[in-house]
This record gives sequence, C-alpha cells and structure tokens, in this order.
Amino acid sequence: MMKEAIYHRPKNNFAYAYDKRTIHIRLRTKKHDVEKVKLIHGDPYDWDKEGWQFQYTDMFLQASDELFDYWLIKINPPYRRLRYGFALYNGDEKLVYAERGFSDEPPLDDIQYYFCFPFLNEVDVFNSPEWVKDTVWYQIFPERFANGDHSLDPAGTLEWDSAQPQQENFFGGDFQGIIDHLDYLVDLGINGIYFTPIFKAHSNHKYDTIDYMEIDPQFGDKETFKKLVNMCHEKGIRIMLDAVFNHSGYYFPPFQDVLKNGDKSLYKDWFHIREFPVKTEPEPNFESFAFTPHMPKLNTENPEVKAYLLKVAAYWIEEFDIDGWRLDVANEVDHQFWREFRQEVKAIKPDAYILGEIWHDSMPWLQGDQFDAVMNYPFTLAALDYLAKDTKNANEFANQVSAVLCSYPENVNETTFNLLGSHDTERVLTLCNNDKQKVKLLFLLQLSFTGTPCIYYGDEIAMTGGEDPECRKCMKWDENQQDLHLKSFVKKLIRLRKTEPAFGSKGEFSIVESSSETNHLVYTKSFNNEVIYFVINPSSKPISVTINGKKATNLWTGKQVSADDNLLHLDAEANDFLILKV
Repeated sequence: MMKEAIYHRPKNNFAYAYDKRTIHIRLRTKKHDVEKVKLIHGDPYDWDKEGWQFQYTDMFLQASDELFDYWLIKINPPYRRLRYGFALYNGDEKLVYAERGFSDEPPLDDIQYYFCFPFLNEVDVFNSPEWVKDTVWYQIFPERFANGDHSLDPAGTLEWDSAQPQQENFFGGDFQGIIDHLDYLVDLGINGIYFTPIFKAHSNHKYDTIDYMEIDPQFGDKETFKKLVNMCHEKGIRIMLDAVFNHSGYYFPPFQDVLKNGDKSLYKDWFHIREFPVKTEPEPNFESFAFTPHMPKLNTENPEVKAYLLKVAAYWIEEFDIDGWRLDVANEVDHQFWREFRQEVKAIKPDAYILGEIWHDSMPWLQGDQFDAVMNYPFTLAALDYLAKDTKNANEFANQVSAVLCSYPENVNETTFNLLGSHDTERVLTLCNNDKQKVKLLFLLQLSFTGTPCIYYGDEIAMTGGEDPECRKCMKWDENQQDLHLKSFVKKLIRLRKTEPAFGSKGEFSIVESSSETNHLVYTKSFNNEVIYFVINPSSKPISVTINGKKATNLWTGKQVSADDNLLHLDAEANDFLILKV
C-alpha cells in the first residue's frame, strides 16, 4: 500500500460532529490500493491490566476521485469522545495508521499514538437551517423580471423586452411586477427567492450600492417590499437578499466625501486608499473590486464600517423579516467580520440562511462560525462540462463531484447552493447549443443532487443569453414565447423532489457507475430504506445497465420493472434518463 497517499487529520472534513451524538471519520487512500479499512477506536480512559481497550469497526468506501478513495464511518461513541486509528488491508498485507505514523499492529500501551477526538460538544456541531434542505430557489434579477408599476420607471426606460440587454439600459422591473407573478412561482414549485441587490444604486444590476438602508426607487418603496415579503411568506416562499459588503458604489456618500475632502475626510479609513488625492484614472489608486474604479473596497476591519454594515444586516431582518443573506465576493472580506456578522444575524433570527459567494475550496468559511453554505460552483462547472459542453466524460464528472463532496462534512453538503447559471454566466440553454434535451438532463442532475438547488429566472422556459449582459434579458411572459414543455418538465422534477424523501437533500448521494466509453452515469440517492437509482445517458446511442433489486418503479413513467434473479436489466434511450425507485 502506498503510505504517501494515506491521509487523515482529526478535524474539518476528515473528523467532525454530524449531530449531537454522531461523529463522522473519513480516511483517504490511493485509488484501488486498499481492499478494506477498519476503524480502531475506543474511549481514551478505558484501560485494564492488558492496556487500552479498543475495537475494530468496518468503514465503507464512500467515493472515489481521479487519484484517491475516501472511506467513511458514522459512529456514536457512548461518552462522546474517541481515540482512534485505522487498520488497512490489501490481500495479506495489513497496515495500522494513526497520528504518529504507521505500524504493523495497534499499540496497547501508548494512547498518544492515536488520533484524538477530545469531546463532542453540541455547540460545535455545524448547524445550518433545516428548512433550506427542502427549498428550491429561484434567482430573480429585479430589473428584468416584470414591470408592474410604470410610475417608477427610471428616465429612458425601454418598453419591456424591446431591445437586447446592455450594461446601461433599463426596462423597469420592480417589486409590483414580482408580486403580480408570485402565483407563477408557486405553480412551478418554488419556495425560495434569491434577489440580486435591491438597494439604492446607480446601475441596473445594483452591485454598486449608494445607500444600504434604502430600496432603489425604481423597485418601489419599503411598504411595497414589506408587502412582497409578507405575501411570499403566506405562500410558503422564503426571501434571501444580496449583500454587497466587500465594496460600495462610487456614489456611496462616504466615498464621495473622500473624493471631495481627501485625507481630511472623516471616512478616509473606510476604504483602502493608497495615496491622496484619490484618482480613478488611468487606474484607481485605491483597492477596488477587480480594478473597477466605481466599486471601492470597504475596510471591514474599521470599527465604524463594521458597525454600519452589521446594522444593515440586522435592519432588513428585524424590519422586513427576510430569511437569508447571500454575500457577494465573500472570500475577499476578513474572517472576523463574517464571524461577527453571523453572531449578529443569528441572534435576531437563528434559522436565517447565510450563503457566501465563493468559487473555490471553502472549508475555512464552513466551520460553523461564519457561513451556512457557499455557492457550489465546482458542481456547476463539472455538470456543465459533462452535459452542456461535452468536454468531460461521465467518469471525469464522477471524479470531480466526488472530490467536491469529500471536501466538506456531510452536514455542510446538505445545504450547499447548487446552480446551473446566474446573472454572471451564460444561460444554460445557450451553453447547451440550444439542445433542450441536454438542459433536461442538467435539471435532473441539479434537482436530484445533494444540496439546495436554484433556478435562474427564465431558464425553465428556455430563455437564451450569452455572458453578462446578455444573460440578463427581460423575462418572457407571453406563453407563446415560453417553452411550456420544458417548464412542465422542471415542475415535475420539483414535485418529485418534494414528494420522494430520497430524491432531495435528505437522500445520501453515491456514484454507482460511470463510463468514459459509453459516457453514462448511474448514481443513487438513499434515505432510510428507500433507494432511488438515476441513470443519465447523454450519448447518441442507447445503453443497458444492470442494478440490484427485486422490483422497481419508474418514478417518471409510473411503470413497474420486474427483476430476473434479483437483477434489474434496464435500457436507457439515447440522450435520455431513468429514475427508478427500488
């Protein structure tokens, strides 16, 4: 066995409290290098005259990626504490691995040899809001969803959907338009709305905030917003707002004061200014988002800035009862700010959802003291490469998502935010070269994957669009311009997610089979005694698969499938799928 590939650390995604009684332990080994792994474990204070008392318990192979296998065990130690190591087997070879390295047999006389889980303190359990696991989100870009009150239209507002979206044009989307179409969302099965920024700003996208305490007048006033939130809650829909705390807008009054008064400004330390006077051309001499002179970076370490932004975080929950915050450019803000942000938010609304926009490995933010979840872009990119762009085969996709799932604790994965597209990306149908069958397979994968899914407005009716700003077209409300068949398809998937416990986030995800040759993927979602098999075949040829079981129900067609010697032989048509409850 390759010792260099064997890895464990007694924290984060390798050893964590899943709930107040259960500890999860994970071990990494070289792929296909180990046949069996047992956890060697016991209470650190359980000794007799022969030495430390321990037992062996089998671990199971949870997942594999391109290089490694990941083994997992879920254990309930009677006194909520553990000393532990691992026994690895390959044929006649046995290897014991613990904190001090490798040996042939587990020592009985040296407790310091083993890994330590000192005590499962309930306060240390990662807890994210339970309701999120059953939520299907819908992302709304307010300026482009619906215009319900023309009296609010900014100067120069264009007739709805009369032109292509551009960086500077306006079509008058507002809160009243959203209120007018809430029944559309209820009918689709949506029970969570994620709004891009709604606060007063100069642009149409509103990521350049002028006033964090005021709604942009083109959307309506606070009374209308309160009405919108209340109506959504009555219909079982939660509301999540977008917080841009990494940077403000150019017209944010404190930044305008710095432009005017330079180093005499009371707000000069609210930003990261390298020299005075402040300049925006040819490039800014202050820190900004992506070198953009119109988005100066806020100094969240400054006590006044911190106090102001935490007041913002509290205000919209206390006054309007919003249910969550999505945090823009979250990885560029200091960790201490997010720790205090969480304390502020959770003190007011313990089950508020805190979601960070991070595109890379996010474990430092997901240890229970900052975010409840992050936007799962690694899943997004892997799914699009596999089913939209055809640049990755099924085996490569399986490796990528397995690596992502094993990068975090299971209770983190259960509320991660899964998206196929957003206001920042090309629309999914455009990425699929207008192949709607590919879009269907992507929706199936997204809505059955571990985590909470989000649909970008209009994707369910086959809207198209390239990169920003083309992905921000006006929502099409004329049913003659909507793909009602695709909408019905998405609606049916959402209904299955809600009615079949294993289908949604309560179900444990596992790859069963993936092929680089036929390009098909088979995975299961299991919950209690229920197992659902998903077969995705994006190839141009039919495939046959065999799974274990006595009988099964095709959840999509309702047809029964009989077994032959406890084996179910199934055919998946080209560019199609199967959903089978065994």
